[in-house]
Amino acid sequence: MSTQGLDEFAGWVEGLMRARGYDIDSPRGGGKSRIADEAGVHRAAVTRLLQRQSMPDLETMRRIAPLLGVSVRDMLIRSGRVTPEELPLAADLLPPGDWQPTMEDFARWLGVPDERMDVFVKVVHQFLEPEPKAGESRPVGESRRAAQD
Repeated sequence: MSTQGLDEFAGWVEGLMRARGYDIDSPRGGGKSRIADEAGVHRAAVTRLLQRQSMPDLETMRRIAPLLGVSVRDMLIRSGRVTPEELPLAADLLPPGDWQPTMEDFARWLGVPDERMDVFVKVVHQFLEPEPKAGESRPVGESRRAAQD
């Protein structure tokens, strides 16, 4: 990580700490100790970041992020460890709202080989066919499809 990147990230974190009421500016303010205690991290990790000596590790970011009101994703992106493309939001991965997956889609997601696709689809459709209505019975051993014919 570049010195400039560390400086920008530390400046961003400082602003978040101040906005959340942590007194990190006065020597006896206790803000660094308080955030370290509340996050369950070493005070040295907070101090090293604020003094621009080192970037916090993943566990420290994971613990500090909620105290500062940001997501771990935002912290990781701001730190330069990942890009937004490397850590997309879940909503970015979802298909359009009107899209209905097919049995073939499910088979592909499950890793069903192409040569077994037809068998997978037929078997799954058997489970999805409606049960007999109340009062109707199906002879023992008769398939649902045969009972409907």
